[in-house]
Amino acid sequence: MSGAADREAVFPTRQSLGIMKAKLKGAETGHSLLKRKSEALTKRFREITRRIDEAKRKMGRVMQIAAFSLAEVTYAVGGDIGYQVQESAKSARFRIRTKQDNVSGVLLPAFESYLAEGSNDFGLTGLGKGGQQVQRCRETYARAVEALVELASLQTAFVILDEVIKVVNRRVNAIEHVIIPRTENTIKYINSELDELDREEFYRLKKAGLPVSISFRDTAAADAEMKAKREAASADLERTESEEHGTTTADILTAGEDEDVIF
Repeated sequence: MSGAADREAVFPTRQSLGIMKAKLKGAETGHSLLKRKSEALTKRFREITRRIDEAKRKMGRVMQIAAFSLAEVTYAVGGDIGYQVQESAKSARFRIRTKQDNVSGVLLPAFESYLAEGSNDFGLTGLGKGGQQVQRCRETYARAVEALVELASLQTAFVILDEVIKVVNRRVNAIEHVIIPRTENTIKYINSELDELDREEFYRLKKAGLPVSISFRDTAAADAEMKAKREAASADLERTESEEHGTTTADILTAGEDEDVIF
């Protein structure tokens, strides 16, 4: 990819180059972490999918048995057993508590069923007739409710994981196909501009008469060396001028001596 649309709008300096390299390293690290997170969530998602399939099959069998059990109770009692249950029930004996499961930073709710102690409103149900069928039907429906709670917990985790995996995969794809290529193109652009500046600096140093072996990118060192050479040349010139001035003065003084005159 090439062009200004595939890179960030930055000024090509060495500071910008360092910033872009740090950004590229951070993007690669984030991509690696998000990729591993996506893999862990996908593994758990597949496990939950398999458990949901098993729970649904179990739910179908349990509800079928419970329906036949209710039919047996209705036949044995000879009346509306549902009305008797509603009249006898004062408080729920079958209850649910919630806990959380952490999967790679994602909190998944898990429902757990339990029986409340000290509450049995169906103790006298079926006392007249059909007591055995009523007891068996109650146990069957208790298992059905447990299977239903397990299925509800798995379905909730399934929905949450599905949304989280979509978000994580979008981020992974954005980093992999947008951020990293754009940052790499920006680094290439900055390097090309710095190379162009180096060539200009090389041409300038060559025109100034400095050795070509000077490092192109070490502008400060080249300027310092050029300044030192200029100062050394100025010092040599001053020394030469001072020596020439001293010789001239001495010549004038010696040349000005006349011969002694005897009267």
